[in-house]
Amino acid sequence: MATRVAAAYGLDIFDVEMKRERGQRVLRVILDRPGPASTPEESVSIEDCARVAEELGTMLDVEDVVPGEYTFEVSSPGLDRPLRHEDDYRRFAGRWAKIVTSAPVQRQTAFSGRVKGVEGEDVLFESEGKKLVRLPLRLISRARLDVEF
Repeated sequence: MATRVAAAYGLDIFDVEMKRERGQRVLRVILDRPGPASTPEESVSIEDCARVAEELGTMLDVEDVVPGEYTFEVSSPGLDRPLRHEDDYRRFAGRWAKIVTSAPVQRQTAFSGRVKGVEGEDVLFESEGKKLVRLPLRLISRARLDVEF
């Protein structure tokens, strides 16, 4: 249902989650815009979130998809969005990021620097010291863009 509504506005679903927060259930739909999303004009806007929230919220109420009480939120992945898939590292090549690996690579597990792209099964990453590091995708446990000012 969320995919259908988002697609009508040229958007993708980044994530859908149902969590318990402060004793309440929260249904959160996170939208994404296909493409580079490197500027504010290309990313998900507040208006996008409002349109999807209104339409999807009405559908959820009418069809009673989620029984019981819950809070419904629609948002974007944010400026410090997680990097989850190989395509994310291609899409955001050139951007600053923080990456954590499940096993040491060159004797460390935490990296901060610039995503350079993907080659084979590795993310190419330029660490703060301008050193190019190959991080095997299979070892990346967490990664997110870092906001640059």
